[in-house]
Amino acid sequence: MIERRQSTRSRVIYGGVVGINRRQTTVECVVHNFSDSGANVEFADPAVLPEIVDLLVAKKNRAFTAKVAWRHSNRAGLAFRAIDKETPMPPDWVHRLRAARSEDRKFKSRLSALSSQ
Repeated sequence: MIERRQSTRSRVIYGGVVGINRRQTTVECVVHNFSDSGANVEFADPAVLPEIVDLLVAKKNRAFTAKVAWRHSNRAGLAFRAIDKETPMPPDWVHRLRAARSEDRKFKSRLSALSSQ
């Protein structure tokens, strides 16, 4: 298989939120790999995504505008667009970020408990 990514992605398990239609609709997801230029996300159910979405990654404390590069079942590959670092994060995303961080801590705690059994 030919590697088309511009940067290597790290395998991770992060909680995330995808915003659709100018963040009018949000869908929670799990980020399975991540780099400065893109991410692979998974949804609990197959999600219908438009060509352009916003991705909030709680662990990174950042929001990205991304183009959907590929879709398969309940997963999607996202290619991040250039961002303006001076643009503040919208207040509704700050709230979602805090909630996602809380969920991320709970998930890691459960994962740690399962690993130790």
